[in-house]
Amino acid sequence: MRKPPPLNAGDEIRILSTARKITPEEVNPAVQILESWGFKVSFGKHIYAEDRQFAGTDAQRREDLQQALNDPQVKAILCARGGYGTARLLDELDFTAFNEHPCWVAGYSDVTAMHNHLHRHLGVCSLHSTMPVNFPTNSTESLESLKQALTGQNPEYKTESHPLQRVGECSGVMTGGNLSMIYSLMGSPSQVDTRGKILFLEDLDEYLYHVDRMMLNLQRSGMLSHLAGLVVGGMTDMNDNTVPFGRTAEEIVREAVEPYNYPVCFGFLAGHVKDNRTLILGQKTKLTVGESGVSLAQIS
Repeated sequence: MRKPPPLNAGDEIRILSTARKITPEEVNPAVQILESWGFKVSFGKHIYAEDRQFAGTDAQRREDLQQALNDPQVKAILCARGGYGTARLLDELDFTAFNEHPCWVAGYSDVTAMHNHLHRHLGVCSLHSTMPVNFPTNSTESLESLKQALTGQNPEYKTESHPLQRVGECSGVMTGGNLSMIYSLMGSPSQVDTRGKILFLEDLDEYLYHVDRMMLNLQRSGMLSHLAGLVVGGMTDMNDNTVPFGRTAEEIVREAVEPYNYPVCFGFLAGHVKDNRTLILGQKTKLTVGESGVSLAQIS
């Protein structure tokens, strides 16, 4: 996997939306923070366009993304928000120029589609990170982790132990993102190969029976059977039916990986949480799940 070059003061970050529509009021706080870090901020031409729930038509959002991918002066593409719509853009993008001068692509949630596509087809690392819409409510640590990753520092995190964890130690390339998006990409050209890798999963606002359906699919398809390890982030604001499903989202995930022996971490600080720490997808990672806590180090 190739890492885009680290950013220096004065480098350009392009903010655009590949998914849901967004307003200047939602973006401006992030601009102020990014500029305070010493970066130049530019915007996709259609960033504030509207088409139903989307930030403009597919053609408009694709044009913004394509221009950023083509521009060698753009050192990082920061997706303004998630929602839905990124996967609609992928098949008609041209990555020729990006492949010659890759830049960081950063975001999470629906942006998982882009991360997985880059990982599978180009072997380029990307950042599972917070996005401008979340900057005002993010923790200081969340924002600092994005800055560190953009400027070439390798993240290293420690978290508390969890009752459902499975102890062990492993190393492997990190991949993954939003569970619903990974599920939706299965069987498509953007499905990622998980063999020998550390898989990261998180999700928001799903029914528990649907979490079970998705995890069962990942299990039956073989995506869980040859992992080096599993890291589970926020499983946030889950829903249940009138007749309870009878398990939490974390318990559902633990049951799905019961047949395997790799280490499993729960409650990692990433995903739809205020303390959304940046992960370098595609980077070699060492995961240690111990009785007293968990450490995750991303190494060159």
